[in-house]
Amino acid sequence: MSCPNGHISFDEIEPRTFSFNSPFGMCHDCNGLGSHKIIDPDLVIPDKNKSLLDGAIECYNMTTGEDGYYYKIFHEIIKYNGFDENTPFKDLSKETIDELFYGTGSRNIKFRFESKFTNENKTFNKPFEGIVKNLERRYASSPMSSMREKIETVMSEMECETCKGKRLNEKALSIFIRDKNISDVTAMSVQKLNEWFNDLELTETESIIGERILKEIRERLKFLKDVGLEYLTLARSAGTLSGGESQRIRLATQIGSGLVGVVYVLDEPSIGLHQRDNEKLLNALRNLTNLGNTLIVVEHDEDTIRCADHIVDIGPRAGIHGGEVVAQGTLKDIMKSKKSITGAYLSGKSKIEVPKQRRKYTDTIKVFGARENNLKNIDVEFPIGVFTCVTGVSGSGKSSLVNSILNKELSNKLNRSKQKTGKFDRIEGYEKLDKVIEIDQSPIGRTPRSNPATYTKVFDNIRDVFAMTTKAKMKGYSKGRFSFNVHGGRCEACKGDGTIKVEMHFLPDVYVPCEVCGGKRYNRETLEVTYNGKNISDVLEMTVEDGLKFFENHPSIKRKLQTLYDVGLDYIKIGQSSTELSGGEAQRVKLASELAKRGTGQTVYILDEPTTGLHIDDIKKLIEVLNTLVEQGNTVIVIEHNLDMIKIADHIIDLGVEGGDGGGTIVVTGTPEEVAKCEKSYTGQFLRKILGGQNG
Repeated sequence: MSCPNGHISFDEIEPRTFSFNSPFGMCHDCNGLGSHKIIDPDLVIPDKNKSLLDGAIECYNMTTGEDGYYYKIFHEIIKYNGFDENTPFKDLSKETIDELFYGTGSRNIKFRFESKFTNENKTFNKPFEGIVKNLERRYASSPMSSMREKIETVMSEMECETCKGKRLNEKALSIFIRDKNISDVTAMSVQKLNEWFNDLELTETESIIGERILKEIRERLKFLKDVGLEYLTLARSAGTLSGGESQRIRLATQIGSGLVGVVYVLDEPSIGLHQRDNEKLLNALRNLTNLGNTLIVVEHDEDTIRCADHIVDIGPRAGIHGGEVVAQGTLKDIMKSKKSITGAYLSGKSKIEVPKQRRKYTDTIKVFGARENNLKNIDVEFPIGVFTCVTGVSGSGKSSLVNSILNKELSNKLNRSKQKTGKFDRIEGYEKLDKVIEIDQSPIGRTPRSNPATYTKVFDNIRDVFAMTTKAKMKGYSKGRFSFNVHGGRCEACKGDGTIKVEMHFLPDVYVPCEVCGGKRYNRETLEVTYNGKNISDVLEMTVEDGLKFFENHPSIKRKLQTLYDVGLDYIKIGQSSTELSGGEAQRVKLASELAKRGTGQTVYILDEPTTGLHIDDIKKLIEVLNTLVEQGNTVIVIEHNLDMIKIADHIIDLGVEGGDGGGTIVVTGTPEEVAKCEKSYTGQFLRKILGGQNG
């Protein structure tokens, strides 16, 4: 296992040789990660139209002129190369830029400066190491987390130069089966890999050795294909998978185990699935029951509900208005139930109507040369002032186009953020817009302190009301007294949380009600102040519906609570902890907050699958809210698989045709009616059925 001339030697080949988590297999330059975090020149100087004097190099806290240490270094480099501090960076020579970023080599830079530490006048007379090395050194050596966080804003993940992102060392990558090493194999999509293993020709001896291993590999690849993941590569990072993809991978593992007599509980397995892929998923689930297993599925998807053998419908509404079994039995039993909202939609008594006419548009945002991930160098136009849906099967490139390119580039242009965008050439037509807002399903806060009242800022108005009461004025209480975030009015035992966090070390932390205030968050003196018989804690415990009646004479409070009511959150408590809200509820709180603002009518709202976790009735309310935003002149762009949302759009951009390598192109654009006529479009095929049925 070695070269006779002593150039190289191999240990015995074993499974850990091919693991990037093992020291025996990993690339030692990147520790098996496949990438490094490095200083990105494009993020150091995000706006090349700015000059040094304009503050183009934002990551340095520079004072201009006489006192600026780094300013003087950069000024001297620019001056030496024949430019001045007013020259935009885009007009500087390549030599100047290289010296700024990568150092002056052996050439000294000389200037006098006043030291911030000793207040002495000193002379700088040495070469400059360059911005890249300077920031890397400070990032590695600084004890201050704030300094490291600031430097991280100008860092990007870059492919490891040694292993070229393959994560393994050269020994592991030197072992081939039919001209492919393990990295080549894992870089193939499940579809292509399935074909490769099926076509693999082995000698008699190799067949005896590999027969059982190949059987396992082929079966597992088949399961991944059966649940609609044929476009994924095996090397895909887990962090880039959607919730639905992760769930289906776990499902494929269970199907592959072939167990019998097991109860499987699935929470919305249809998340992130196109209708075409949903059919594959339902077939896979049916196979599990055919083996003799029991499946309990929490689901809003109509196709899944229709496929079920037994349905339990809980409601009738949400929150305090729910919690009962409204109906249970077969699909027909649910449809017959007069109390069931689900049954009403399944039977067609209730439905989301198709608009009688689509909105017209004149202006568009144009993205040219989009080629991030699997996008095939496409040019896309997003209409301004209408409701646009971006559709396509899973893995067709929707998120790469909308989230990685459009959203990030608009944030950089309009919101002055500094985000690394996906690969594209240029963007045009955004000048008529003033900001972009992404409304996702991430929590509205990470701690029990954040709640709908604080997020929508209605709590400021509520505290104003309590500060204006006679008792508050007599005691000299200001608005701050009624905040649970500052000293004075809050319970100091729990610091205004209402709960005490008990650290369980190896188990998740447990929150228990505070024994001093009983979970009310405030001290006794604050709780003695009442308005219409209710103290501040009682108000936070009210539902949005009750709060609307209670504050009906306060227009500013009523307006903000009304928006929460309009998005279907009448049942949540005004002060409900953000940790208790689902993703769909958090998203609707964000929407309500946007609706409550005085809009300019020039905002782009971007939503990624907002129907996730929503019942058909909630989707109807969500559509009404989004239409309200469009009626105000705003632009709404939604990535979506839900046909009820797609059919009401003014414009559709359908990507595909397939996922992965087979995707990344525009299949068809236009109104839902125009997309429905396209034979190639999978979205169009399903739209045809739903529009035909409604029109008929």
